[in-house]
Amino acid sequence: MALTATGRTRLIIQGCLGSAQMAEPRDTVVLAYSGGLDTSCILVWLKEQGYTVIAFLANIGQKEDFDAARKKALALGAEKVYIQDVCREFVEEFIWPAVQANALYEDRYLLGTALARPCIARRLVLVAKEQGARYIAHGATGKGNDQVRFELSCYALCPSIKVIAPWRMPEFYQRFPGRRELMEYAQKHGIPVPVTPKAPWSMDENLMHISYEAGILENPKNRAPLDLYTKTCDPTTSPDIPDELEIEFEKGVPVKVTNTKNGVTHRSALELFMYLNDIAGKHGVGRIDIVENRFVGMKSRGIYETPAGTILYHAHLDIEAFTMDREVRKIKQGLSLKFSELVYNGFWYSPECEFLQHCIARSQEAVAGTVRVSVFKGQVYVLGRESPHSLYNEELVSMDVQGDYEPADATGFININALRLKEYHRLQSKVSTKQDE
Repeated sequence: MALTATGRTRLIIQGCLGSAQMAEPRDTVVLAYSGGLDTSCILVWLKEQGYTVIAFLANIGQKEDFDAARKKALALGAEKVYIQDVCREFVEEFIWPAVQANALYEDRYLLGTALARPCIARRLVLVAKEQGARYIAHGATGKGNDQVRFELSCYALCPSIKVIAPWRMPEFYQRFPGRRELMEYAQKHGIPVPVTPKAPWSMDENLMHISYEAGILENPKNRAPLDLYTKTCDPTTSPDIPDELEIEFEKGVPVKVTNTKNGVTHRSALELFMYLNDIAGKHGVGRIDIVENRFVGMKSRGIYETPAGTILYHAHLDIEAFTMDREVRKIKQGLSLKFSELVYNGFWYSPECEFLQHCIARSQEAVAGTVRVSVFKGQVYVLGRESPHSLYNEELVSMDVQGDYEPADATGFININALRLKEYHRLQSKVSTKQDE
């Protein structure tokens, strides 16, 4: 029988709890490597400090020349290079629970980066376990959320692991106070430096989204340059004919997407999600520009493109409202808010997040059916829905048929609810009269 995501996680923890028994060298470090300037410099710097470096690069849907990244890491002195495709597990084990939850941080952010970090960290820990490495290193800055997400995930999965975070170490950030010093170090040590100017902002991409921050975007009043966006086209120049999709859900998870215009159908999780990315991107869907509250305590400006995630958010929200009891949904909305905060703050592998995932999954058992949406000019429009578990009673709600409902009963219902309002305002009138005397 296949292991669940929770089962895989528990095996990692069990294996790491016994890692102290390994007889491997304790100076081996597994570096979360991107192939960019920062982690390339960190790789060389770690070797300077006497570590044996194993580079790990996760293919999580970003546009990257992985073969070139492998050759570069080896040329810089990495003992080994691991490149692993985690796209499928990212969708099935991280994005799908977020879709079930309608996860949204601060009412707008669909958590693309926050969901990717625990997925990457899990593989990072597995590589460290396989190699007997006592250390893990990353290139996240000391001001951001990612340092928290990576490290909390690693410590949860492997309590005995030690994390090296160069950008928080005085001996590193005092040596490299700015970009110029880093570039000089790269040139001195034969680290390839981009021959073309880098975009004046920071970018992070995965299958679910791409984020842009820092640089010229740090001034919140500045409009994002038109050439910034890479996953979605400009809605003003997108096609003048919408795409209509039928999205089928089972237990709150999308299982089938059909384009009603051309009959194209996708069923597997990864193909389905990639197809929605293509359709949404073509119509300019999924762009947001926000100022958010980082977990470490500061506000930051971020621009995000989340094409497929935006379609699924609207479609799932609709089928859930159609099939879920009103009071259950109120409770579930509160759970979703807490879940979103936990994921954003890096607590994916916490007991409270695990508990919430079980509760949310339980709420989704009857969330099944098909939602028809139109994707057009940067927007997602719900056109209709149907479900074998619908709680919608057409006869009961009809203006033309009385059904199993007695209109006269509403009089008592209104009177009971009006009692509290009458008493409140009656007492307020007395207070006002006394104050005027």
